[in-house]
Amino acid sequence: MSLQPNGSLKRHFKLSPKKNKLWKILLIVICLLGPLMAWLGFSDQGLIHVYRADIERQAYVERIRQLTEENQALLDEIERLSTDMKYVESVIRKQLALIKPNETIYRLNKKASQ
Repeated sequence: MSLQPNGSLKRHFKLSPKKNKLWKILLIVICLLGPLMAWLGFSDQGLIHVYRADIERQAYVERIRQLTEENQALLDEIERLSTDMKYVESVIRKQLALIKPNETIYRLNKKASQ
């Protein structure tokens, strides 16, 4: 198939008028929808941006859930420290290593006990 000035290439690729019209319509649709789809996908309000924003929102929701649980645990701790004196005593003994009068603490070496 060589390209000749007399149009012999057109003879090999000659389409019927119906198919020719269909190709033209398809090309026009592609030319119109292509940029529209690119805009919808990649613009600031596009689908990619919406997808990333949704992932970020889900991460924030999970972080809020964790902080809510932590906050509730701390509120429970505050309530217990306000009302339960035995718990207050145990916390003080653990954190400050305080002992009662006439009390002796024995520290055992873990290696020696095995």
